[in-house]
Amino acid sequence: MCLLDEVLEWDADRVLCRTESHRAADNPLRAHGRLGSASAIEYAAQAVAVHGALLQSAAEQPPEPAPVHAGVLASVRGVQLTVERLDDIEAALLVEVQRLHANAHSALYFFRVSTATHTPLAHGRLSLWLDQDSP
Repeated sequence: MCLLDEVLEWDADRVLCRTESHRAADNPLRAHGRLGSASAIEYAAQAVAVHGALLQSAAEQPPEPAPVHAGVLASVRGVQLTVERLDDIEAALLVEVQRLHANAHSALYFFRVSTATHTPLAHGRLSLWLDQDSP
């Protein structure tokens, strides 16, 4: 399941993605004919995964690609949702994540989901556990 449409900007500490999948009738997160605002957490988690993949690909030295390690969403904290649902938002969504801390075993990100006109929809923090033993 890939919910993000494109990466607009990224650097070592953040990524900004854009999507319009929140309006899709076949969005896999839809339940009972709607897409609840808590789905913003999954959008943010996917942006974190994209950020990790971008960082990894930038660090790769041919001909051997760096091993991909599994990451598990360990916790979600301080989440604020400003709308009840996402599927009735007409504008594209911007999903921004910023890495606050990272080491070999974990990472902490701040996330913000807003409309393309910068109306805030959700924000909070995601922490991940990185399994260094699983390539």
